[in-house]
Amino acid sequence: KSTLFNSLTEARVYAADQLFATLDPTLRRLQVADVGPVVLADTVGFIRHLPHKLVEAFRATLEEAVSSDLLVHVIDCADEERDDHCRQVHAVLAEIGADELPMLEVYNKIDLIGQAPRIDRDEQGRPYRVWLSARRGKGLELLMEALSELLAGDVVDTDVVLAPEKSRLRSRLFALGGVQEEEYNEQGSTLHIRMPKADLMRVLAQEGEKLENLQPR
Repeated sequence: KSTLFNSLTEARVYAADQLFATLDPTLRRLQVADVGPVVLADTVGFIRHLPHKLVEAFRATLEEAVSSDLLVHVIDCADEERDDHCRQVHAVLAEIGADELPMLEVYNKIDLIGQAPRIDRDEQGRPYRVWLSARRGKGLELLMEALSELLAGDVVDTDVVLAPEKSRLRSRLFALGGVQEEEYNEQGSTLHIRMPKADLMRVLAQEGEKLENLQPR
């Protein structure tokens, strides 16, 4: 899990195949196509029969999971107890109230079973599983593709015209990674934006603006 996290974010998170190799969530920014920057959290692994003294500390590391937009469940596809481990993960998610969150399964270590990288999709064409090898760097681009599809959701792709006095809104749109192009004119600037609708609507509401009032007439 941490090896995959390192590969995606070029972070230096301690990676080891042992209990509690990760005790605290580690957060990194990740740029996702058609979405912009997202926060990726590497949390503690889920195990059975957690010692009572560690329960509260263990729960604290899962706070990031409960508030996430998407859970990425990293699975050792070469492990003979894979299915049992998956059931335990779902049991823990149900216990902490995160079992209804969207999830993408990542079947890691395909190099150990001779499997080629691929994306599995449901009947609606949405990704639900990605096969890859984090250590070998195979299939990472497929994971990024799946993340883009699942996180983009309802994307706004439009132009907005901002007068000079709306410089704070302009800065916030840039900070969110939503500005694709910018052109200047006498009235201010025209921004071509492409970003998740939820993020745009939140920023506009905080700035007291409405999208229809900013679009070219």
